[in-house]
Amino acid sequence: MANWTYFYLIRIEFLGFRYHGWQKQPKYKTVHGMIDKTFDFIFKHSNYRTLGCGRTDAKVSADDYALELFTMEELNPKQLLEMLNVNLPSDVRAKSVDQVNAAFNIIQSVLSKEYHYYFSSGKKTHPYNAPFIRDFGAQLDMEKMKESVKLFEGTHNFKRYASKPSPDANLEREIRLACIESNNKFTGQYVPQKAFVFKVKAKGFMRYQVRLMMGALIEIGKGTWSIEDLGQSFIDYNGPQIRHIAPSSGLVLHKVEYEDIIVSD
Repeated sequence: MANWTYFYLIRIEFLGFRYHGWQKQPKYKTVHGMIDKTFDFIFKHSNYRTLGCGRTDAKVSADDYALELFTMEELNPKQLLEMLNVNLPSDVRAKSVDQVNAAFNIIQSVLSKEYHYYFSSGKKTHPYNAPFIRDFGAQLDMEKMKESVKLFEGTHNFKRYASKPSPDANLEREIRLACIESNNKFTGQYVPQKAFVFKVKAKGFMRYQVRLMMGALIEIGKGTWSIEDLGQSFIDYNGPQIRHIAPSSGLVLHKVEYEDIIVSD
């Protein structure tokens, strides 16, 4: 293993609709693969390493994704930022580059992650919304959804909201924020007037957890689940997995926060 000597925290944003998630996968176009392809072109070599703050599902976008670059050579952060944005495709943009020291850990140093899920219901929306706002078709009871979403807050066993968790997975998670608000991010003539966003924040999430939480809320909005059913899902946590996994295209990693980012002199 290389003994890397320089470390950089890079924040990016991307539209995930044409990517098969962050993590590199054979035969699939991924954000990680595109990032490394761009570094190969900039550096003219592959003597570096990149590591992301976590996986994202296919078609998931990000307002704020963090990755760490490990190199043997000192780089100028401002120049690297400019070079990235010259060479990255139009659906990926670098927002900042900061030098950090060896103590920084892109995964373990995360303080919190906040996800947003954009959706609408009722009249079918324009196809241009497909990468950003998930159209659930049926008219949803938004008042019940807004009331029930607060039950997610606090510490619960989310076993029923995890897809095939490993035997040693920590299934108890503290949800610091859970709410549904009107959409005010996406605007324009094609965007439905009645569009909403489910916001959820925690230190970390399990695979499909946010999409399964959204799926449970949709069941409540359709009337096939009650608010009591949602509360019971944390008591009867050994029951079956929540059956509805919300599609990935409405999901956005909104913010990744870090504690004690130590920037090198």
